[in-house]
Amino acid sequence: MTANPLPASAQRVQDALTAAGTDARVIELSVAARTSQQAADALGIEAGQIAKSLIFRAVPSGRAVLVIAAGDRRVDEARISALLGESIERATPDFVREHSSFAIGGVAPLAHARPMTTFIDASLRRFGVVWTAGGTPHCVFPIAPAELLRVSGGTETVTDR
Repeated sequence: MTANPLPASAQRVQDALTAAGTDARVIELSVAARTSQQAADALGIEAGQIAKSLIFRAVPSGRAVLVIAAGDRRVDEARISALLGESIERATPDFVREHSSFAIGGVAPLAHARPMTTFIDASLRRFGVVWTAGGTPHCVFPIAPAELLRVSGGTETVTDR
């Protein structure tokens, strides 16, 4: 971890966290953490403690849907489609950047370019603290699952199979 100023996208996340009234702090890792396992390894925690932010594209509306899932779980796309009332598909990197303003591997659970429907994996409550991307593949922040639910504006549900 370094003490340098945060990259602009990570500072945007930190500003949103501060504005939301949470004391969570974005930190920059010395290694990239583009996957849940890479992040868990860098932090010395289990993969389930990583709250990964995955963006899907709803069909036919084209709206963005954010699913914040535990790093050790797979998203059940049929379940999310049923909750949403329309099908979802994996989003392209361009779609993710357009709607979130972040690149894949650094998508934060808040501070998005556009509002999006958000679902949060209830299994994250297994942990007192989870870690999530902070705007770049090198930046993360710790947060309690209940606080993550609040700051993301999401709906808690079972998201996995």
